[in-house]
Amino acid sequence: MNSYDNFLEKYRIYTVISLGIAIALWEFVAVFVVRNSFLLPSFIDTMTSLYNLVKSMEIFSDLIISLYHFILGMFFAVVLGIPIGMGMGWFKKVDNLMDPIIELLRPVPPLAWIPFAIVWFGLTHQSAGFIIFVGAFFPILTNTYSGFSSIPKTLVEAAKVLGCTRSRDLLKSVGLPSSLPHIAVGLRVAMGIGWMCLVAAELFGVSKNGLGYKIWWYYYLHRMDNVLSYMIILGLIGLGINWAFRYIVEKKFLMWMEGTVY
Repeated sequence: MNSYDNFLEKYRIYTVISLGIAIALWEFVAVFVVRNSFLLPSFIDTMTSLYNLVKSMEIFSDLIISLYHFILGMFFAVVLGIPIGMGMGWFKKVDNLMDPIIELLRPVPPLAWIPFAIVWFGLTHQSAGFIIFVGAFFPILTNTYSGFSSIPKTLVEAAKVLGCTRSRDLLKSVGLPSSLPHIAVGLRVAMGIGWMCLVAAELFGVSKNGLGYKIWWYYYLHRMDNVLSYMIILGLIGLGINWAFRYIVEKKFLMWMEGTVY
């Protein structure tokens, strides 16, 4: 068993222990301390609600819509964020041209764009996707920029000595491989922010469907057990996206950067 297998085994054990403690504490506080299912439904009530939602297939239709919103926004964030970050990090003139605009827009919270999203796209899937795009775009761009702007000059000079003289060839053979770890970090951060923006956008009525929309809907119905059920699904999906990304990208495409795991 290698170090990574040992790490996974320990991680599973710690996960079971921590989740068990959290669930026991949740049930105890809900039943014996709060004693009000509207303020805090118990774990058993929440699991019963989750079972009924799964059984009725209601939660799956909302999940499909939310995933569509997420994929739509992430797709355009990647398609635009990586090329612009590459250009800014590799070409000084592009950086000088784009940096003032980027630095002006980057501090604006994604949720501040909700009024414009509704005006421009209406209560549609594109409107929700736009909010996710805004949240995910800047982490991808800034990390890509950081990767390309911090490439050691020795690598570039070595490539030139070996015959890689054109800027396009240097970008493909030196810039992109050297920047992949930074791009991977940007994508991972962007997915987390995008998932949070998705829920907030649906909560504020950007879309008429989705997991976030149903949280607000069941809050109005005072069904807090259903609210918690949807929150659990959101957490599990977010965790699954993160694990899948780490496995596919970090353990397959970036195996060379894996160090010692304790």
